[in-house]
Amino acid sequence: MTSLISRQMLCAILATTGCITAASASAETFPQRAITLIAPFAPGGSVDITARLIADAWAKQLGQSVVIENRAGASGNIGMAAVARAQPDGYTLAINTMSLAINPSLFKTMPFDTQKDLRSVGTVATSQHVLTVTNSLPVNNVAELLAYIRERPDNALSFGSAGTGSTFHMAAELFKSVSKTQILHVPYKGGGPAMLDTISGQVQMSFPVLSAAKPQVDGGKLKPLGVTGKTRSPLLPDVPTIAESGLSDYEFNTWFVISAPADTPQAIVDTLNAKLGDALRSPEVIERMKKEGFEALISTPAQTDEMVSAEMTRWAGITRAAGIEPN
Repeated sequence: MTSLISRQMLCAILATTGCITAASASAETFPQRAITLIAPFAPGGSVDITARLIADAWAKQLGQSVVIENRAGASGNIGMAAVARAQPDGYTLAINTMSLAINPSLFKTMPFDTQKDLRSVGTVATSQHVLTVTNSLPVNNVAELLAYIRERPDNALSFGSAGTGSTFHMAAELFKSVSKTQILHVPYKGGGPAMLDTISGQVQMSFPVLSAAKPQVDGGKLKPLGVTGKTRSPLLPDVPTIAESGLSDYEFNTWFVISAPADTPQAIVDTLNAKLGDALRSPEVIERMKKEGFEALISTPAQTDEMVSAEMTRWAGITRAAGIEPN
């Protein structure tokens, strides 16, 4: 009996050692093939744009392709759930924005647990949004917009978003809260479709990220009324901040992070983070981000996890204060 137990224990130890050795070898040689980066929103929105800003430079640093896959739906939950269920080998990742921290407060049931099923690889960037209106709306600044809204019945105007819980949505909810106005929310499956319907007048307002809105603003298809940050943006220097336009308590900036399945080995996460940081420091990425109105944000995986956790707490409070009921 003793020898049988000993043999069983020895087999178990050898098997465990083999697994550890294999995992270490895998981490040391990572990556050996292309990495899929899931953008959980439709093409044309801020998450998609951010992914494309870094993919090539990150791929050069990693020595393997970074393939972007748009998997939209449920305000980013569909794409993020796919990553949470993926093999934790570093080859399936997600890029997301503040929806990662906001959605747990907006959905009664989530297809994954943000903190238990995912782990952070690192931050990517921050960006302002811009309040835009359809050209047919007879307003030219924030003060005129607020007067127009207040002179009409509740929900006479509507705003399009990239989905419930998206940054488009929350930038608008914060605007409603600070201005004490009522505007109807119309969610879409991404920022691109929301902007297109703002241009056509199907909805009257939207809060797209600056990089996505600038071509439409420059082309005269959207009317910009105010940027959401603390200071004016070099991309739209003639557009005032919403704060300087009369809503002094308004400020909104979005952030972008890379996530991996929770059980991804630390060594692989560290490699991904280090190479991401190198990509974000590269002159080509710095210049591209500047042109698109982004600012690179570099942090460790642990710092990113802490930020996401703190943001989940903060946005839970904001959604409660705004009276937004979970779907």
